Amino acid sequence: MKLSELARAAGHELISVKGDCEIRDISMNSRQKMNDGLFFCVSGARFDGHKFAGEAIGNGAAALVVEHYLECDVPQILVHNTRLAMNGMAAAFFDYPANKLKIFGVTGTKGKTTTSYLIKSILETAGYKVGLIGTTGNMIGNRYLKSEFTTPEPIDLHRTFRQMVDEGVQCVSMEVSAHAIEMKRLEGICFEAGCYTNLSQDHLDLFGTMERYFECKKSFFTPKWINNAALNVDEETTGRIMDGIKVPYSTYGICENADIYARDIEISENGVSFVMKLFAVSEYPIHLKMTGMFNVYNALAAAAVGLIAGVSPEDIRKGLEAVKGVPGRCEMLDTHTDYKVLLDYSHSPDALENILTAVRQFARGRVISLFGCGGDRDTGKRPIMGEISGKMADFTILTSDNPRTEDPMDILNAIEEGIRPTGGMYKVIENRREAIRYALTIGREGDIIVLAGKGHETYQEIMGVKRPFNEKTIVQELLDEMNGKA
Repeated sequence: MKLSELARAAGHELISVKGDCEIRDISMNSRQKMNDGLFFCVSGARFDGHKFAGEAIGNGAAALVVEHYLECDVPQILVHNTRLAMNGMAAAFFDYPANKLKIFGVTGTKGKTTTSYLIKSILETAGYKVGLIGTTGNMIGNRYLKSEFTTPEPIDLHRTFRQMVDEGVQCVSMEVSAHAIEMKRLEGICFEAGCYTNLSQDHLDLFGTMERYFECKKSFFTPKWINNAALNVDEETTGRIMDGIKVPYSTYGICENADIYARDIEISENGVSFVMKLFAVSEYPIHLKMTGMFNVYNALAAAAVGLIAGVSPEDIRKGLEAVKGVPGRCEMLDTHTDYKVLLDYSHSPDALENILTAVRQFARGRVISLFGCGGDRDTGKRPIMGEISGKMADFTILTSDNPRTEDPMDILNAIEEGIRPTGGMYKVIENRREAIRYALTIGREGDIIVLAGKGHETYQEIMGVKRPFNEKTIVQELLDEMNGKA
């Protein structure tokens, strides 16, 4: 594609074009090797891509997209905002693949990943070939594709859409993060439906206040982005989304004033059963293989999206029941011990409270909570999470999550400020592997050990370096050591 042709896709962001050439690749990573590539000089909070233009040219960039012309001997496209221009140009470069897909987006603080998996299963049960984009990685059918973000940057996103179209995908179930909305990664994409799960404290390092965080989520539920909406009527902020909404919507919840609601809910360690009532007319028994009240909500959310997609209630039921689990989400590990070990991604106050509440409902012994908080992120939630675990767990082990560039002990001290006043028993072990070892050592018959925060992640980020850290593997290694098998 010619640079001059691609420039037109920048729309209102385009100012001028200097020079022309053939473009065969696009990137915002100056270290990426390209052949006749176009490099986007994106200005961010930490880095200015203009400073890396030389490196990009050295790695094969034949042209640049800039916010001010550079002293470089290559063609350049001058735009008002590189990030905004990148949306339309990425879509054009890959021949607008999103227009060839029915895309279903899920946003909210919690439940996005599980709900997106359930939607995928429902659509597959109905006979569609489905792609998935989200926190645990992207998927085409049952095949995983690597991904760096919950909602990828525009170039990766449209490249993934292109791959999906080329492989016959018809529908996409996609997590929509607040970061992606705020950073304008979704410009030009129209969703068949948008689903709202809930709102609780998280990401205040980016948004500053809960009001700004909510307004970001709310902005997704407009005709600019979606054609239909599925809203959690039990979430207290949903009323503010429904007020003045200009797209058709349905509601779900566990109260009878929802269009889709659950009754006769029974929760056990093996799953949850309930009766799903549709528009006060028909009802269907559902037997999920995942436990917890929060998974009832996730299932209802997915069912609401399935109905919008035109899937029959029977296929919705089959699709929900077909999901055995989601990586790192309330995932019971196969430990062959008298106690149980549960892996969960809960890294916000509400998420930690939800998983501990769920476990409390079927624990025969103690609930042992092991968690930390991420560094360089919302610091206000640290004492709150400490207080929650101190009150709800029988014993808490405070340890590192992803400390990133912070001193791990500073993070743990902040969590301690919340747990100490509760009087709950706890121990601080900064090294996460050793903390898990200690938890397995003290586990007794009937106990449930909740490893919270890491979930599906297979790394731990310390001082900016990502080191391999797969908790499933580590638990098995430690058990083998304890049993003399290592």
